[in-house]
Amino acid sequence: LVLDDVLERLAAEDPESARLIKLRFFAGLTMEQAASTLGMSRRTAFRCWTFARAWLFQHMHPDTEAAE
Repeated sequence: LVLDDVLERLAAEDPESARLIKLRFFAGLTMEQAASTLGMSRRTAFRCWTFARAWLFQHMHPDTEAAE
């Protein structure tokens, strides 16, 4: 339930990244397949992936401080 809530918040902030996460986690697509499905380059997909993973971690673990 926490993941669903956090994914909904990510979708409100960055819908493209949220769609990428869903395709990778729930549909099991490779990065290349997900990028193609979303009509984005592989490089853009990796940027979205990096952002989304960090965003999800930060919002799922709010008490964890970022590394300095």
